[in-house]
Amino acid sequence: MDDMRKELFYEQKNGYDLIDAKERLELEDYCRGYMDFLNDSRTEREAVKNAIAMAKEQGFTEYEPDMELKPGMKIYRNNRGKALMLAVIGKQDLSQGAVIAGAHVDAPRLDLKQIPMYENDEMCFFRTHYYGGIKKYQWVTIPLELHGVVALKSGEVLDVSIGREADEPKFVITDLLPHLAADQMKKTMKEGITGEGMQILIGSVPYADEGKDRVKLAVLSILKDMYDIDEEDFLSAELTAVPAYDVCEIGLDRSLIGGYGHDDRVCAYAELKAIFDVEDPERTCVCILADKEETGSDGVSGMQSAAFDCFMEDLCQSQGVALRRCYEKSFCLSADVSNAYDPLYPEVSEKRSEAKINYGMGISKFTGARGKSGTSDASAELVAYLRRLFADKSVVWQLCELGKVDQGGGGTIAMFMANRNIDTIDAGVPVLSMHAPFEVVAKFDCYMTYKGVLAAYGDI
Repeated sequence: MDDMRKELFYEQKNGYDLIDAKERLELEDYCRGYMDFLNDSRTEREAVKNAIAMAKEQGFTEYEPDMELKPGMKIYRNNRGKALMLAVIGKQDLSQGAVIAGAHVDAPRLDLKQIPMYENDEMCFFRTHYYGGIKKYQWVTIPLELHGVVALKSGEVLDVSIGREADEPKFVITDLLPHLAADQMKKTMKEGITGEGMQILIGSVPYADEGKDRVKLAVLSILKDMYDIDEEDFLSAELTAVPAYDVCEIGLDRSLIGGYGHDDRVCAYAELKAIFDVEDPERTCVCILADKEETGSDGVSGMQSAAFDCFMEDLCQSQGVALRRCYEKSFCLSADVSNAYDPLYPEVSEKRSEAKINYGMGISKFTGARGKSGTSDASAELVAYLRRLFADKSVVWQLCELGKVDQGGGGTIAMFMANRNIDTIDAGVPVLSMHAPFEVVAKFDCYMTYKGVLAAYGDI
């Protein structure tokens, strides 16, 4: 009977029981590179800038319309500094479709309002508008750093980064002491900290004169010295407060990685590393680093924009191929994270159907909410293709979904790719504490996601 059970039952194994010492070393080397990338990529702009620098080192050149494309060529297109598309041209023309991996590089954060600065009782603050789905209480009393750009009326764009270096000041949103929080503690976790209450403390020393708002004046004078900007320049700025946490190893066994922005830069890096390692593929391989996923993928840099279609149409036209014919033969891994089963919160989970850390790349046939609303729901044939591919390429993976059916839900870029008539399925790294200022992933799953993308590209 044991032989029959072994033959007929589906049983998963911890990934560390499936790899040898050599692959463990490869895993650690891969994760060191990822940790460096994540530490230096605090915003979507920084992620794109760093990705372009890495791509150039790997021989990628910026694509220009009407550029002659030859097999093996490595190209990229920068979408307004917030999104990026890269491709390695295949031996087959695009009538046979492309292999696409798409991740996003935006992450939940606190954006400064366009008129953010004010003084109250001789303390100076920035007003914020949170971006993406967050638990607001997690963002108070933690160190924050400021990143972004200020676009001047002259057209010059200034890069801003304050707090990333160890000797630079940090910022914070304050909270009530428990001794005086009786009324606050009666509120729900959702109501205890409000969106308008998320105001960042940025200064307290008054300017040496007799006028009003002396602390605000002092802070503005500091910014004037640092960046030569004034208060009006905030009108055309994109400034973001993000957690001032360095990426680090977690656990005595150093098996986990903690940091801000794993969702979804952990998959973005897997795509990048995979496309860098592709050489002379049969089909054209495409890597997408998209923006705006956390707010619905709208806007010119989001996955619902025509930017990707324009890029692919240019490539198709250069080979005399209709874009729609390319799409119908293409395959896309929507490389986005899944939630990892957390034994401390089992009540929201359907344990057998959720991703577990150290069990490999998480494949989500569907995302969405409740009655599969807002998902593309990949076909059985597509899942079978991945089963076959990953078995052949020794990729450790697991099938997963997002919590109990009526508990909640979420979305990715998958449905927007599928709406283009591209066979698409979600696949990525399981994450603990997703959307928190400090998320946790397993090194093993990071590495297997890279292997999974590389297998899809056909170069493993």
